[in-house]
Amino acid sequence: MHSRVSKIARLALALVCSSLIPIALSAQDAPKPAAPASTAPSADAPSRWDIFAGFSYLAPKGSLIKSPVQDSAKSITCCVDVSVARYFNKFFGVQAEGDFHKDGGNHSAVVHNQFSGISGGLIARFPTDDITPFVHALIGGESVSSTYYPDNKWGVVLTAGGGIDYETPWLDHHLAIRVFQADYQYTHENFYPVARGNFNIARLSTGIVLHMGTIAPPPTATISCAAQPTSVFPGEPVTVTATAGQLLPKDHVVYSWSGQGVTGTDTTAKVDTANLAPGSYTVNCGVKEGKPGKEGLKPWESASSTANFTVKEYEPPTISCTANPTDLKPGDTSTITCQGVSPQNRPLTYTYQAAAGTVTGSGTTAQFSSQGAPTGPVQITGNVADDKGHTASANTSVNIQPPPPPPGPSPEQIRLEARLALHSVFFPTALPTEKHPEGGLLDSQQATLQTLATDFKAYLQIKPDAHITLTGHADPRGSEEFNQKLTERRVNRVKQYLVEQGIPDAAVAVNAVGKSQVLSKDEVKGLVDQNTELTDKEKKNTLRRLNVIYLAQNRRVDVTLTNTGQQSVQLYPFNAKDAATLLSVSKPAAGGKKGATKAAPKKK
Repeated sequence: MHSRVSKIARLALALVCSSLIPIALSAQDAPKPAAPASTAPSADAPSRWDIFAGFSYLAPKGSLIKSPVQDSAKSITCCVDVSVARYFNKFFGVQAEGDFHKDGGNHSAVVHNQFSGISGGLIARFPTDDITPFVHALIGGESVSSTYYPDNKWGVVLTAGGGIDYETPWLDHHLAIRVFQADYQYTHENFYPVARGNFNIARLSTGIVLHMGTIAPPPTATISCAAQPTSVFPGEPVTVTATAGQLLPKDHVVYSWSGQGVTGTDTTAKVDTANLAPGSYTVNCGVKEGKPGKEGLKPWESASSTANFTVKEYEPPTISCTANPTDLKPGDTSTITCQGVSPQNRPLTYTYQAAAGTVTGSGTTAQFSSQGAPTGPVQITGNVADDKGHTASANTSVNIQPPPPPPGPSPEQIRLEARLALHSVFFPTALPTEKHPEGGLLDSQQATLQTLATDFKAYLQIKPDAHITLTGHADPRGSEEFNQKLTERRVNRVKQYLVEQGIPDAAVAVNAVGKSQVLSKDEVKGLVDQNTELTDKEKKNTLRRLNVIYLAQNRRVDVTLTNTGQQSVQLYPFNAKDAATLLSVSKPAAGGKKGATKAAPKKK
């Protein structure tokens, strides 16, 4: 009878389990009402506590050792199975379990077969949206009694198995149906002093699971990126800042950047826009975190985002220019005003050019001078450039009027210019000397210079900018160095004399040429032939002494009126009272004729 009951219980439990499986599977396809996110556990937020209570079928298989009665344990159908699991994260936890199994056994006896135990151990689950498979491994104590050994004996029990829970969305995810739980148990019992027993037990359970509490999923890393400024011109920098959230403090964080012209390794990146064409650009930013201390970061959380900016095309500046006044007399000036405009308000630099004349200035205004410009229109160009190399130009013009015809020379000017073409000034041989640079001017030559000074001072009243140039010569005798210094003393002596007569120092220039421009004998002969102060007979007699005349003719200082180019007549003063001294080929014993080297008194 006991065996029959056992078989019926096994069959009933099998039917219950097999009937629950299709129900669970069909429920997966059924519509699921939404559960409040704050209280309902889900696959993303699994429960912290699972409490199971259900019906359990036990099928022990074992034997008694050293027992006068050999009796295997019978199937037990009357059972209760209760467990509590506490999870540390989504997958792993610890479990405590208690079960009680008792069978009527031999109804003529008072004691029944009984297996009861308490165990604890580890449990692992693998939650999905609807189905949660699990496995567990437990160790604990098992109390066993039988019809023939009525005293309960405790022994060690090992449990290993698993099952499937079906989540019930219609119960707000607080309850689940344990479709089945199948376990293998082994226990050893010592029925001292009668016998010992080893039991291999199959246990099949089903029931209800109560979910309590939730396990929050690990925070998901987030990142956002922002570009500043969002619109730039080529060459202007862009800064991109990354803001990451929900990072674990103990994890290692790595930022990444990519994009044209982008460089950065931390929370900030720079964009070099110098080589970027106008258009829209995207900067990619990313963050990933992983466990520190490992060789090669293996991130388990990452996030990415983008930031956009625009490179605008530069617009060149514009410029307009005006001149005031536009009609100029030769030598007059005009103000040039240019106004440049940069659409991007870039700093501007101004430059100017003129087709003639000169223009000066580096700002919005410049001055044009018509000095040296020909008559007629003159184009003036104003240029503007920004700091990015863009330029613009504009033109304006002025008109240079023809100068009035210069007034003709006055009769007095003509008279004075004719008188200024006097004779050259002649010196005796080797005078003046280094010891007496103030000497060398004979009376006849001083008279020539006095007339020159009187006329030139009057000429300066008409032509204030007039100049005369004194050019000193020497005869070919002596070294070049000697003659050069000699001619320097001669021109300086003549200039000194003229200044003493009231000629401004700045109006007299000197030029000592030494013996580099010596007149040839033929040239001297020609000058004698042209001398109107000599008769033909005097010319004939003079040319008999050509060698002496040739030397004397080269000991002179020529006078040139610079502004007209008129040069003094190089005729020798043969009729001068001191001509013999001038003609002498040897140096005077005392520096010249007595009184000849002294300067004439200054006229008042």
